[in-house]
Amino acid sequence: MGKYIQRIDWIDFILLFLVGAFGLFILLSISNVLFFAQLGFMLAALAIGVVVALVDASILLWIAPYAYVVSLLLLMSSYVGPVIRGATRWIIIGPVQLQPSELVKPLLILAFSWAMRAFPPRTVKGFFIQSILFIIPFLLVFRQPDLGSSIVYGVMWLSMMIAAGFPLRYVIVGFLVALLLIPIGWRGLHDYQQTRIRTFVNPGVDPRGAGYNAIQAMIAVGSGQLFGRGLGRGTQSHLRFLPEYHTDFIFATLVEELGFFGGVLLLSGYGFLLWRIVVPLVRGVIASFEPFVYSVGLFSMILCQIVINTGMNMGIIPITGITLPFVSYGGSSLLSLAVSYGFLWSLRSKVIKEDNQFVAISS
Repeated sequence: MGKYIQRIDWIDFILLFLVGAFGLFILLSISNVLFFAQLGFMLAALAIGVVVALVDASILLWIAPYAYVVSLLLLMSSYVGPVIRGATRWIIIGPVQLQPSELVKPLLILAFSWAMRAFPPRTVKGFFIQSILFIIPFLLVFRQPDLGSSIVYGVMWLSMMIAAGFPLRYVIVGFLVALLLIPIGWRGLHDYQQTRIRTFVNPGVDPRGAGYNAIQAMIAVGSGQLFGRGLGRGTQSHLRFLPEYHTDFIFATLVEELGFFGGVLLLSGYGFLLWRIVVPLVRGVIASFEPFVYSVGLFSMILCQIVINTGMNMGIIPITGITLPFVSYGGSSLLSLAVSYGFLWSLRSKVIKEDNQFVAISS
């Protein structure tokens, strides 16, 4: 059993817990019910992440294609769920409300890692197959509608494609073409998505409607100043001026109560987590294909969510529904990230230590 426990990166485990503690402290200052629910979600998620890490990497890669199929089934199941605030993003099982677009993230990263080895994107055939594999879950999420998760999926997939050998020059050309197609893409957005972008440019156009969320979030962040108002003293969240104060806008809630110092401390925690993913890649420690590509996908997924969530809380990115990893309230997001790390720890178990140097075991 000892050799299996060694697969778990306990430094990552502790960092995840410490990052999650920020959310717990904020929720405790708001509601005891939310705090204990989140604590239960977090402990369960970390436990599941540890169990997943004990699964042999070869088994994970064997089930990767099936994980893709399960992902599609979960995403399609959301369409038979309830319509909440104009979107079909959730499924309800008894007292539990789950968000499939969050749950399938680790499954898709795993599946893409396997597929990019089986069908290298450097060839025309491989690129075509990878595009099909990506566009199906992307459209299922985009049509819910869930623009935030769609963006995360796109960034995650594209970064993995580059890591798998897809020429960067084609990415640059594609980006330039996408810029030219912005007018067409604009017409494809839902009315509320277009309104969010307009109010991002000028929230004051509709301060009580579409611009309300952005204005209240910026007020909360600004009022925190250097050290914050103190736990439990945030007026924007406690007086319910700030919408979704415990999920999408929990960063604004946190900065209002803990100030600039608290925000920097949280972002530093994320920085350490991201650093621990990327440094082995830069040093060449992770040379085996699937662990390398998977690590890149996980890194880009976490970074993208942090940038979008904190950016929209500070008014520098248009408002879109996306959770702050391991801090926002909700079991789906916690479970998604914990399982993602469980997969990472298992895949990295293919790397052994010899003479104080890590050598990758070829697949």
